[in-house]
Amino acid sequence: MTRVRAIVGLAALFCAVAVPAAARDRTVAAGSGALQSVLEQAGPGDVIRLGPGDHKGPVVLTQPVQLIGEPGARLVGTGDGTVITITGADVTVSGLEVVGSGSSHQTLDSGIKATKTATNARILDNRLEGNLVGIDVHGATDTVVRGNVIVGRRDHRVNDRGNGIYIWNAPGTVVEGNSVRYGRDGIFVNTSRDNIFRGNRFEDLRFAVHYMYTNNSEVSGNVSLNNHIGYALMYSTDLIVRGNRSLGDRDHGIMLNYANRATVEGNLVRRGAKKCLFMYNANKNRIAGNRFEACEIGVHFTAGSERNAITGNAFIGNRTQVKYVGSRWLDWSADGRGNYWSDHAAFDIDGDGLADLPYRPNDLMDHILWTQPAARLLLGSPAVQLIRWSQSAFPALLPGGVVDSKPLMKPVEDGGA
Repeated sequence: MTRVRAIVGLAALFCAVAVPAAARDRTVAAGSGALQSVLEQAGPGDVIRLGPGDHKGPVVLTQPVQLIGEPGARLVGTGDGTVITITGADVTVSGLEVVGSGSSHQTLDSGIKATKTATNARILDNRLEGNLVGIDVHGATDTVVRGNVIVGRRDHRVNDRGNGIYIWNAPGTVVEGNSVRYGRDGIFVNTSRDNIFRGNRFEDLRFAVHYMYTNNSEVSGNVSLNNHIGYALMYSTDLIVRGNRSLGDRDHGIMLNYANRATVEGNLVRRGAKKCLFMYNANKNRIAGNRFEACEIGVHFTAGSERNAITGNAFIGNRTQVKYVGSRWLDWSADGRGNYWSDHAAFDIDGDGLADLPYRPNDLMDHILWTQPAARLLLGSPAVQLIRWSQSAFPALLPGGVVDSKPLMKPVEDGGA
């Protein structure tokens, strides 16, 4: 009997050790100074709720916990370093107002930072205001950044401010449904892959979305308002850029700079940009079904960009539809379908939806004016008018450039966005 009791006792002890303690749900009152102590005692699965009012930061989350702010809860940093640092896996931070980061670009002082070990972090529905960097996903994998409002700083020149969301070497990151205003770039991603940025809103920034050395990723359904550049896609491959809007951006709506094998379709660029689309040494891209409207230049195409398919787009009311300086002929149609040009006085006698004559946006005088701006003084002269008439009557005199052999009679509606 004694032996049986001993075996039963050992079994009970083993079960007690093997079964983890139940996760706890704790509420921390503002101003109590208890948050750090609670975090030090927290275990896996604990829910830590911050009551309304100010709570003292910075804090480091090392365990898989949920840090949840009740309405009015604010986590305040000291003005030095990062306010919330996530180092543990499976951490959720939600519902908080986060303020008071430091100002060091060297250490990327942030409102919330997810480090390399912070796998599967969830950063949801927070408000981050006045921090150098809003959210920094720094080496973490499979992070979700959703529904946050980020208001950056305005106390430095734009290039000296921090980014709203900074992503470095963070595969699998999903950034969706956020609002970013002020600061430097809305999202700046560098040396990463397999990221998705969708349904975000960006205002009053340098670049809305800035890609560098990032591959196999998606930018879809975002809105860029009144920024210097909407979507700057640089040194990256295999991107999908679909259904985005650039409204009132100053310099470029979409820029492809050393971007290759991208699919850019169903986007809308409208109003005010110097260039709706700028392509610089960008190759093997598909530019389809976009609407480029009311820019100084519809598309500026330069620096040896080759083997791009440009089809089904609408170029509407741009002061100059195409700027291309080159001696080669480039046919901007694919699979028997070209683009719509608002300045193409065309007929469609056979009713197939395609203009009966090709569209050539530039002539020799355009090339001269781009390379020799002083020649504008001669624009109204009879000699210039004679040259332009001759080239329109005898296309063989043209020096090369863009031709759309199958221009469309109707534009795509609203860029598909």
